[in-house]
Amino acid sequence: MPVPPFRLPDLDLDLPICLTCGVQYGAERVDCPVCEDERQYVGWEGQRWTSLARLRAEGYHGVLRPEGERVTGVGAEPKISIGQRALLVQTDAGNILWDCVPFLDDDLGGRVAELGGVTAIAVSHPHFYGAMVDWSRAFGGAPIYVHAADAEWLGRPDGAVELWSGDALTIGAGLTLINGGVHFAGGTVLHWAQGEGGRGALFSGDILQVVLDRRWVSFMYSYPNYIPERPSVVRRALDLLEPFDFDAVYGAFWQTVVRADGRAAVRRSADRYLRFVADTP
Repeated sequence: MPVPPFRLPDLDLDLPICLTCGVQYGAERVDCPVCEDERQYVGWEGQRWTSLARLRAEGYHGVLRPEGERVTGVGAEPKISIGQRALLVQTDAGNILWDCVPFLDDDLGGRVAELGGVTAIAVSHPHFYGAMVDWSRAFGGAPIYVHAADAEWLGRPDGAVELWSGDALTIGAGLTLINGGVHFAGGTVLHWAQGEGGRGALFSGDILQVVLDRRWVSFMYSYPNYIPERPSVVRRALDLLEPFDFDAVYGAFWQTVVRADGRAAVRRSADRYLRFVADTP
């Protein structure tokens, strides 16, 4: 019997999405608190909005590309907001959508369904909330893991959102969320012990930002406004990561991946960063 085509559930396609940061809100508003915070910025032309309906009408479409072993990038073209891509992490415990994007339609949802769908969603920080509630509803109300320290930034509260607290949370076999606290108090990374053929993978969003020289990462309180992260926060994050082995580090944007020796790259990067902020040789 042929498999029926994938169809999204009924979604409110007119909910506002901030054009600058890509965060969707549950009701119309005049401001975007995420952009008004000093870690982001209001667009130079003022606060502007779009919606899923408008993005579809303007010809935006979903993009899937391999980013690593059992890791598929999920994004949209043309570029929306800051251009991040999510990652579908295809584990034996189910598929985790790491971070989120502002776009979704039947075609993109169907292609993700062909890869096994989404068991759970985990988000690194508020800039990457995107349309996470719609993504959850597209896949049967998949739980959305958000650290409780960032609860104030939720623009669309929903029963699927599971606020967690503390330093770490296991969400499946070999899958651990770690609250490094860089960039945002709730800034979170995902460790997958079985990733990279058992060598381990770290999914960092821009909590640990994989930079253009992909042998390194960096640590910032605000990327667009160039505000460095506090050394005490960076040291705490390193301490929390110390027990975890990982070969690859997957950043927030297409092809921003440390492909090998990731654990040493993070340590080396932190040592360099801390030397510079302390103005030491």
